[in-house]
Amino acid sequence: MTTASTFRQRMLGGQKLVGTFLKTPTGHGTEILGEIGYDFVVIDQEHGPFDRTSSDIALMAARATDTPALVRVPGPEAILSVLDCGATGVLVPHVKSAAYAREVAAMLRYRGGSRGFATSTRAGRYSGIPMWRHIADSDARMVFVAQIEDPVALDEIDAIAAVDGVDSLFIGRGDLTAAFGDESKDPPDVLRAVERISEAARKANKPISVYVGNATEAAWLNSLGASVFVLSSDQGFLRQAATAGLRDVRDKVG
Repeated sequence: MTTASTFRQRMLGGQKLVGTFLKTPTGHGTEILGEIGYDFVVIDQEHGPFDRTSSDIALMAARATDTPALVRVPGPEAILSVLDCGATGVLVPHVKSAAYAREVAAMLRYRGGSRGFATSTRAGRYSGIPMWRHIADSDARMVFVAQIEDPVALDEIDAIAAVDGVDSLFIGRGDLTAAFGDESKDPPDVLRAVERISEAARKANKPISVYVGNATEAAWLNSLGASVFVLSSDQGFLRQAATAGLRDVRDKVG
């Protein structure tokens, strides 16, 4: 068993997992983060300049370092491609209804679903895996994280959380903050939405996934039951380290 193949099992078991977003379309970030010991990465096709080729390279690096790799797809049309390239699963933005959640869940599964079949891909080890073994393994291991980031989704949040095939709810605090339009610090509507989504996930016995910028945010969301933490991004780490390094050198040399 590989780390990637057990990711869904560990996530559903409530293990505390820490990953990060990849925004830069290379394989290097995946290699570095995997060697450091991050539990997973999220290749960001929605807000990063990843196309099919650069996603394929990043996913190849994930496979080489045995790093579970989710892909935040821009929409359902990209799902089959990233699954074929070997993604551990998908983070799907703007899941607003239970009906949409069921549609996406079906796209991730062969049995009882609508995933297009192929073993000539990296996921099928280039026809090195027998057909029915590939189907069984893929269906058992594939991860679907539903990103809840629209106020309208709160009207159906319990139904979304209960959908068979939705493995985790990801709380999209950034989009919720923008949607509510309250520029104050810690807007009450956003805090209530975070608590409401967390409650729905707990009731459905689904892991809560969150983005965090630092350990303080992680501790707060951990207290609400979050167990999957996406910490910053490769770009965030680069900016943070570059800023600190520049400041340190300037302090020493003037």
